[in-house]
Amino acid sequence: MSTQRAVLAAEDRFFQALLDGDAAGLRAMLTPDFLLIDVMTGSEIPGPVLADLIGAGQLRFELVERLDARVRLYGETAVVTGQTLMRGRFGDQAFGAHSRYTHVYVRSAGVWALASAQGTPIAAAAP
Repeated sequence: MSTQRAVLAAEDRFFQALLDGDAAGLRAMLTPDFLLIDVMTGSEIPGPVLADLIGAGQLRFELVERLDARVRLYGETAVVTGQTLMRGRFGDQAFGAHSRYTHVYVRSAGVWALASAQGTPIAAAAP
């Protein structure tokens, strides 16, 4: 498997873990210091907090559709930029986002782990 395909496979596992509510799967693929910059609020969410929210069902994803992705490699680091459509619930509050994202992966012992993720909403086009 090419390096770019291996990184995209890690991306697939990340998005699938979100959809499946798989906290253990998330924990296994995030670096210990993983940090998410939330697409909706811009707040910082550490990996353990994200996994706990997912595992408790407080954060639920109903749709995660990756529209595109580009992988750039820098030695043992990969930067993935792409676009997604997401829909879900945080507690009782529904949310939806069309966003561009940046994910940073690091490879250790041949395994790609997600170190950082940030989403930015795509503004609706003006009429």
